[in-house]
Amino acid sequence: MIPSPKHYLLLTSLVALITTPWAQATDLGVIGPTYEISEPHLLRMIEQRLREKERTGELQRLEEEAKSRGVEAVTHPQPVADIRTTQTARTFYMDPSFTLERNILDAQGRLLFPAGTRKNPLEIVSLSKHLLFFDARDPRQVDRARELLASYQGRVKPILTGGSYLDLMKSWRIPVYYDQQGWLTRRFGIHQVPALVSQEGQRLRIDELEITK
Repeated sequence: MIPSPKHYLLLTSLVALITTPWAQATDLGVIGPTYEISEPHLLRMIEQRLREKERTGELQRLEEEAKSRGVEAVTHPQPVADIRTTQTARTFYMDPSFTLERNILDAQGRLLFPAGTRKNPLEIVSLSKHLLFFDARDPRQVDRARELLASYQGRVKPILTGGSYLDLMKSWRIPVYYDQQGWLTRRFGIHQVPALVSQEGQRLRIDELEITK
């Protein structure tokens, strides 16, 4: 089809627009003085600063502080928040049953347990030891924990909510655990320590125990 004069004019205008040498320089004169861009290399600048800190001894000081913070975090973990020494003893029970939020499949993709299935883990495995939560920063709680360990003939798993579990392990020569970020105490609904978790049938019994002054 032969383009009309109107279309032909539009086509030639587009061609001219595309092929116009926009990169052609135009002399606008000198606006002001120009300078060569000079920017220090980032890595070189960092290296120079590190060497300066090393020369003044600041780098060694920072390394020692970081090491001390790391050791402190391991030997004395952050105490569990919102846990206090038992003021009024109480006993309550917990059903550990949970409901599956999605289907559980085997390695071949076959359905084992559909979503919505409710199970109690105590139907499958029992609690082999009592769980004892206490704050090792409180000597009274440590003494009460030692008494319970003797009373239950070692069938107690000590779990700290504060203090140094490493120091206690060295002293007692048994494994001592720590409730990192309060995950277990929140799960059991514990707000006071010392607290003892035991199994009674298909549920858990939680005793928040008084301690003598």
